Amino acid sequence: MSACSPTHLDRPSRSYRFARAKRTTRIPQDPSPPCPIPSPDTLPGRPGGRFPVHPADLSASVTVFLIALPLSLGIALATGAPLQAGLVAAAVGGIVAGTLGGAPLQVSGPAAGLTVITADLIQIYGWRTTCALTVVAGLTQLALGCVRVARSALAVSPAIVHGMLAGIGVTIALAQLHVVLGGSPQSSAVANALALPGQLAAPHLAALTVSVLTVSVLLLWPRLPGAWGRALRKAPAALAAVALATACTVLAGLHLPRVDLPSWRSHALPELPHGPALGLLAAVLTITLVASVESLLSAVAVDKLAAARRGEPEQRVPRANLDRELRGQGAANVVSGLLGGLPVTGVAVRSAANVAAGAVSRGSAVLHGVWVLLAAGLLVGVLELIPLAVLAALVMVVGVQMVNLTHIRSVQRHREVLVYAATLAAVVLLGVLEGVAVGIAVAVSVALHRLAHTRITVEEEPDGTHRVLVRGQLTFLAVPRLSRALGQVPDKAPARVELDGSFMDHAAYETLQSWQDAHIAHGGTVGVTGRDGRRIAEPASASVHSCRPWTPWRNHACTRPGPQAVPWAGGNHQLASGLSAFQRNTAPLVREELARLAREGQRPSHLFLTCADSRLVTSMITSSGPGDLFTVRNVGNLVPPPEKARTGEDAGSGTGDDSVAAAIEFAVDVLKVSSITVCGHSGCGAMQAMLGAVPDERRTSLGRWLRHGLPSLERMAGRQGMHRPRIVGRAAADAVEELCLANIVQQLEHLAAHDSVAHRVAEGTLELHGMYFHVGEAQAYLLDEKAEAFAPVAPTAQEQRPA
Repeated sequence: MSACSPTHLDRPSRSYRFARAKRTTRIPQDPSPPCPIPSPDTLPGRPGGRFPVHPADLSASVTVFLIALPLSLGIALATGAPLQAGLVAAAVGGIVAGTLGGAPLQVSGPAAGLTVITADLIQIYGWRTTCALTVVAGLTQLALGCVRVARSALAVSPAIVHGMLAGIGVTIALAQLHVVLGGSPQSSAVANALALPGQLAAPHLAALTVSVLTVSVLLLWPRLPGAWGRALRKAPAALAAVALATACTVLAGLHLPRVDLPSWRSHALPELPHGPALGLLAAVLTITLVASVESLLSAVAVDKLAAARRGEPEQRVPRANLDRELRGQGAANVVSGLLGGLPVTGVAVRSAANVAAGAVSRGSAVLHGVWVLLAAGLLVGVLELIPLAVLAALVMVVGVQMVNLTHIRSVQRHREVLVYAATLAAVVLLGVLEGVAVGIAVAVSVALHRLAHTRITVEEEPDGTHRVLVRGQLTFLAVPRLSRALGQVPDKAPARVELDGSFMDHAAYETLQSWQDAHIAHGGTVGVTGRDGRRIAEPASASVHSCRPWTPWRNHACTRPGPQAVPWAGGNHQLASGLSAFQRNTAPLVREELARLAREGQRPSHLFLTCADSRLVTSMITSSGPGDLFTVRNVGNLVPPPEKARTGEDAGSGTGDDSVAAAIEFAVDVLKVSSITVCGHSGCGAMQAMLGAVPDERRTSLGRWLRHGLPSLERMAGRQGMHRPRIVGRAAADAVEELCLANIVQQLEHLAAHDSVAHRVAEGTLELHGMYFHVGEAQAYLLDEKAEAFAPVAPTAQEQRPA
């Protein structure tokens, strides 16, 4: 029962309690919602005022700047580019990509994922040509963003992406380890590995010392204990490591190569590319592919981090527009290349820090770029104190961390270790583009192997049953082996087919179905089960209807009935068809559970009081099964107050409803439920009627019944000091929705007035909850008493599935 699981909330000032819903980001899909959510660029608290900086963005931008500054210098050092190029890319990534991109909380700049690629291009073509290639790659990203192919980039197997990043990390770590030891990196990862023993035999002690200090601070800084530790941990570990190592170097008077920032007047700008056309094209495609995939994956990850973050409604940001983000990254690469900067991409580390620091709009990323720009002009003297060995140690740790143990466990769980390992090895040995190509080839080969490699065995059990075990996917390639195996089962013998796979194509289905029909016709029995031994229900017969079978809860009115439809009184065969499908497909699966319930009796934990509207399927929206809910349904989900609580002309009129009161007493006193939910829904016909003239009509049963909703109209109008409930993040769509929300709160007050309910609530053994279900959006909202509003219910991290 996921949509209405109770959450305890102590509020002694009220006689009832409401469920407190977890606040999460939820953006309406309607392009023109009734009450649009404020733009992330609009300062909360200043309606309509365009102001790009929220106070939370200001503090977050400083945090991200302190992380980005040393990393940008370190990545520029690792590529062999001028050190200013890292600062240019960081400033452009923040300002241009931050302004034009589609992921408001993503921070862009030079990334470790492009280090190896950029280093190779600089070595082959030179720095100025590499800048020109960055411009062309940016233009390519702009074109891809305009044709809306961003989502296609996410189709690359995660094992390939993780393997590519791990291979790049290994390459970076091997190269920077030489600088840490006081030497110079070689031209390739293989050369670095071969030269490493000689470098280890003769290290430069001063460089090694400051490098070890840098690594130690990086690793220990997040684990500082005590109150002082918590205060110090507010400073980024990268900044602390570089600052402490630099201070120690200066105080000790160590003579080490340091950062050298040449004058901006001599800063190198791009020149027209020159070289083999095929090689230049491959270079552009490599930068485009890696930068785009890394940026888009980072944007998706930032979405998840932002959605999981608790915050006020005005601090929520829309989900990333991936095509716009790709265009923003392209524009940033064009500008960065033109200004002599490194390639730009979305950086997961800085983006995660931005979210954790409380950023609420793109103002944080833009400001971080401004701070980098100011530092590049005003802090040159400070930056030139940093030893190169310190930056190398920082980048080396980043490279090692790119070999992520969580990613390895993930690919192992999905049986894609071979793809991951092949991509990693190929990136280290051959290069990034070649490594990705090898990874794709291995991934396709593994998929084809799984599709074609199916094991089929036949064995006879002691009771005489012949067990046919199928491990793998059943496609037309496995049909010959399946036919041979099924042919080994003797006529009239009991047989069981166990399918341990997730896919069966038409050819395999026809083969299995034909054999099953023939075997049963010759006096045998056949059971088809899954890997857990449970029987697999057969698909709906074409004799029932010729439409595609729908899930059991779906009220499917078949518009193309088959020729042998089951007859029903009055010519309506829909109910009979549904009953027949239940007996055939569902009954065998639930018979055991229903038999247990029949023996033990009902023991529900929840009374669910909701509207009689046919669109409100309680078992579906609450993910509940037999025996979970004690459900009471009526027109308008009304709870008439007890006679003692009535006022005005209804007092003593005998217009109450004993059926609802009886159901409440039975659930509370006999079944001992622990919680009660009053659930309303969008588009309620009863609420529409109450907004009209029906409640004043006493001559009809409907009119007399709807009079119990008159207090809800008063609450909606805000009379007698009643608060008017709302939905978090938006206003009510119309008067009907506003009345629905008020009616839920009002009926909870009526419910709390019943003696049996009041007694259990006072004991603390019963909780009351309010719930609103928007039918058109398939979205449930739970009443949050503290906010006096309905907050949307979202899946937990474990329940979320990719779209």
